[in-house]
Amino acid sequence: MLHLVIAEAELELVPKAILDHPAVVNHARKRGKRPEEILLDSTYHHSALKKLEDGERRGRPDIVHICLLNALESIANKEGLLRVYVHTRNDEVIYIKPETRIPRNYNRFVGLMESLFKNRTVPKDLELLRIEEKSIEELVDEIGSDGVFVMHEEGKLTKPSDFGKTLSELENPLVIVGGFPHGDFRSEIPGEKISLYKAPLMAWTVVNEVIVNFERWIP
Repeated sequence: MLHLVIAEAELELVPKAILDHPAVVNHARKRGKRPEEILLDSTYHHSALKKLEDGERRGRPDIVHICLLNALESIANKEGLLRVYVHTRNDEVIYIKPETRIPRNYNRFVGLMESLFKNRTVPKDLELLRIEEKSIEELVDEIGSDGVFVMHEEGKLTKPSDFGKTLSELENPLVIVGGFPHGDFRSEIPGEKISLYKAPLMAWTVVNEVIVNFERWIP
């Protein structure tokens, strides 16, 4: 079973510090919601992000959206060989059941995440998605993997096919991919650092490469 964590994802509700910013207030009004109920999104809140620490990398729910679409629609997931988690910058973990169908439409995905942050599970009867307060270290310990790998541009350069073979030979491998647009992890993430290419790759590209090359070795 391959475990995939999108870590330190820039997925959060609008922080208190900018709830009264005109960009946030106007966007919330257009959507018929209160400012504290909407996701932080750099597309709409760019000017407000300048007032936040790490503002240049925050407000990127689109990264999580694309990564989840790729992972949950993969052959590995359909074969029951994949578990996907999202860890946010605020130390929350989203648990995702394999049968979950993430909306392809971005606006619908945003609405789903906003509902999740509000209700902690969606839908309440099936709990396809649920969110808990938990650090990445606690999640790694909980999964109990026999091999933890952190995808990092400064990691050991490894051919994607060779990395897929390594994952296939482990009982319970765990791969951690950064869910942010640029820069490094904000904290020390446990695991062996691996790079699949000589230049930086987008998070969803790394997700694709990891899963597809893992699938190559599925009997």
